[in-house]
Formats: sequence, structure tokens, C-alpha cells
Amino acid sequence: MDSSHPPPPTPPPVGGEEVCTYCAWVPYAIVAVPIVLPVLLLLLHGPILRLVGFYIRSLNGEKREVLFRVSAEEALRATPSSKNPPPTTIVGFFHPYCNAGGGGERVLWAAIHANQLRSPHVLNVVYTGDQASKSTILSNVRNRFDIHLNPSLVQFIYLQKRNLVSSSSWPRFTLLGQSLGSVFLALEAFGMLVPDVYIDSMGYAFTVLLAKKLFGIPTGAYVHYPTISTDMLGSLSPEKSFKKRYWQLFAVLYSYAGSGIDVVVANSSWTAGHLNSLWRGRQEGGEAAPKFDGGLATAIKWVSGSQGKGDIKVLFPPCAVKKLAEKIPIKEKREDAILYIAQFRPEKNHILVLQSFEKFLKTAPERLKNTKLVLVGSVRADQDEKKVYELRLLAHELQIDQNVVFVTNAPWPDVIGWLGKASVGVNAMWNEHFGIGVVEYQAAGLIGVVHDSGGPKLDIVVEVDGLRTGYHATTADEFAEGFKEALSLSDADTVAMRTRARKSSLRFSEEIFEDQWNTIMDTLLGLLEGKKRK
Repeated sequence: MDSSHPPPPTPPPVGGEEVCTYCAWVPYAIVAVPIVLPVLLLLLHGPILRLVGFYIRSLNGEKREVLFRVSAEEALRATPSSKNPPPTTIVGFFHPYCNAGGGGERVLWAAIHANQLRSPHVLNVVYTGDQASKSTILSNVRNRFDIHLNPSLVQFIYLQKRNLVSSSSWPRFTLLGQSLGSVFLALEAFGMLVPDVYIDSMGYAFTVLLAKKLFGIPTGAYVHYPTISTDMLGSLSPEKSFKKRYWQLFAVLYSYAGSGIDVVVANSSWTAGHLNSLWRGRQEGGEAAPKFDGGLATAIKWVSGSQGKGDIKVLFPPCAVKKLAEKIPIKEKREDAILYIAQFRPEKNHILVLQSFEKFLKTAPERLKNTKLVLVGSVRADQDEKKVYELRLLAHELQIDQNVVFVTNAPWPDVIGWLGKASVGVNAMWNEHFGIGVVEYQAAGLIGVVHDSGGPKLDIVVEVDGLRTGYHATTADEFAEGFKEALSLSDADTVAMRTRARKSSLRFSEEIFEDQWNTIMDTLLGLLEGKKRK
């Protein structure tokens, strides 16, 4: 065979088919999709989310105009001669349980009241899952908190899917489930109305992230307690390594969610310290700024992008301290009674209080053997009823039941009555994020014996003029000793400590809250004006 002859030609494609010159790249393209697509989504997620936000706004229709018109009509009916211009700006408060009547709700309504006084051009809209009428909700606000609102400057958006944020809906992966549920609940809310300024007042940080990404509007958050904390991570036993990893991953996600909020305020130094660690990546500052493990700390610091961001500020919840002080005089002679105002829930640690009281009675001088322990709290469900029953049994077993008084679902006048009669106020919850009941003790002139942690330790039962306003305790023996010391003070020392405690409580007045809240709103409304000018 002659090697110089050329090779035979390649036969033509069968049936007239053309050769695919790009087919060799197909396998590579298929393999690259899982890598390239997420990268593209990451690079383009901002514009994509804004397009989604534009579509959601389109679902609102004429909702804004309808709300403004309703507000103007209500104002005209209430005051026909009023010449005030109708509101032009909508501030939305995300508070699915606005009718619950707790401390978080007091903050919500006090903030809205401050807005109404300072910014009548603002229409305050509350996104709520409560299906009560507007008149019923505002009536409850008056009766529970003595806060009188202008009905024409507050409106409600009623949500139908509140069960998405209920812990009972997520028996597994509760933290992640509730956070995901809050996002879907917020989407329902925004589908009905997109506000000009969005504020989360109940702890759903992921909804604030959603509002910022979709609409680019000014955002704020008033945080009562962090969703995840070092306390939770540290409470897990070593064998629960999977749950710890899950919580650590959630901490990183939570850090990302909170880092983009324009204005953040916390209800106490304890909460602010945890948020500075989680949302600002700062872990210096002692007890108020807890530390995470090395790898988690690095991840949080990177995700939070804390460069250039200021520390999270503290805005204490408003308490009716002046009203209590006016009703209850400071005097040296009161009943030998120890008062605990707290819901009958496990974390309130009534068991520790009963055990401490039993130790106190055993070692107390004869003149204090008849001291009463008064447990005041609400009972809202069968589970609470069961808790009260168990506590009654424990008091009987400890042989102190003759000295223990249970007061359930007491109306506010009865609570004030006990605040005026008792000598000592106790709080036994570990790491109570604030402790509004302790502030009420101080305003009423009680001497506090409180757990040596959280808000009661860091913010409330602190020294005034270099002298104590109460006692800190951790163990049953320490609480018992605190009871004994507080009830054994001389008349002069008793009056002096009660006076200092009341002076300390004035830091938590409604007036101070209002002034500081106005500063927050000035910042958010200023951001809105700056956005409009661009």
C-alpha cells in the first residue's frame, strides 16, 4: 500500500444530517449550570427583587388613596371644623398580635401615640392577625394602657395567615419555620399595602430584610429580645451537635437579616448587647455583649458587614411610673408581704421563688414568720391553669401554703392595691430581657429582690447616688437572704431605699420614651425625604 495516498474521505452524514460543531460543549454547559446560575442570581438578585417589588406594588391598586380618604372622612366626622390637612405618608407597623395586651403592645401603641402628636401628616398602619374591629382594639388600648389614640390617624391591615408565625405550626425546626412563615405573612401584608416606612415592632427581622430588598424603603425595628442568642447555644448538651449546628446556621442567617435595617433600637442593655454581637459583629463590652465561638464569630462578623455602623441604641419601654407614684405614697410601714407579678409560665421560675420563701421562713426572726408571698399573674389557657395547680401542690409540700396567696387574672386596680400594700417585689426569671414588672415595683416604692441577670440587673435595680435600690440573687439561699435583709431594714433605711428605687424608675417614664421615639422617627422620615429627592 502506497503511504503517500491520502486517506479515504469521511462518509457524508446519513439521511442528510448536518454535523453539530457545538455539541461537544453541551456536557460542560450542563455541568456549569448549578454553578453559573446561582452566581448570576447573586449578582442580579437586587434588580430581580426590585422587579418583584414593583409587581407587588401593582397589586395594591388604589389602597393608599382609599386609606387616606377614609382617614380624612373620619377626622372630619370627629371634628367638622378641623382644618388639619389629611395625612400624606404611611408608616407601617408589623405587629401580628397587636391586641394581646402585653409589654410589647404597650411599646407599639406608645410609639403610634407619639407619632400622632408629633407627625399628624403620618398615617400609622398596623399589620395584624387579630380580627377584632378597630373600635374594639382602640378601646382595649385605652383600658389596658390608658393610651388615647386619634382613630383617624391609625388604620389596620388584617392578615389571614397569622398561623404561619405560630410556634405550634412548626413542631420541627421552629426558629427557621417561624422566620420563613413571617416572610410569607409579610408578603400577604405587602400585597395589600406597601408603606412608605416599614417598622417591625415584634421581632420578625426577616420581614424587614424583605421590605428593604423589595422596595428599598426606610426600615426600622424595635427589638424586645433576639431570636437566637449565646444563651440558647450554650444551653445545648454536647450530644445535641446537630441542633447546635442548625442553631449556628440560623444565627448567621439572622445576622444577615438584621444587618441591613436602617434604624435598630433595643428594649434593654441585655438585648442591645446581643444584637451588637449578632447584627454588628461586635463582641466586646462585657456581659452585655456575649461572645460566640471562633468560627461562628468570624462568619457573623463577615455576614453582618459591620464596618461603619454604629452601636445599637437602647430605648426602654414606656412605663406608667408617674401615675403609680401619684397613687402610691412612700411610707415606712407596709405589710410584711413579698409580691411577684408575673405570668404563670415556666420561665418565670415560680418554683425558685417558693423554695426561696420556704428557706426564708425557716430562718426569719419571729416577727417575720407571718410574712405573705403574693403571686399575681394572668391565666390564659389550660396550660397556665395546670401550672398554678402544680405550684399550689408545691407550696403545700413545702408546708408554706398558709403563707402563700395566689391571685389570678386580677384587674389593674387590684394589682395597684397589692403594689401599695407589699414591701418587697421579687423577680426570679433568668435573663429577663427587660422586666417591666420590676419597674412597677420601684415606681410603687417596693424594694426589689431580683435575679442577678438580664435587664433587672443591668438596667433597673442599679445604684442611685452610689447606693443600692434593691438586691440581686441567683440561688434560693441568696433570694431568702435578700428577703430577710429587705424586710429587716430600719424605718429610715426603708424609706431611703424606696425613695431611691422610685427615683430610679423615672428613667422609664412615658415622656422619656416619647422624646426618644421622636428622634427615631425623625431619622426614618429624613431617610424617606432623602429617597424622594434622588
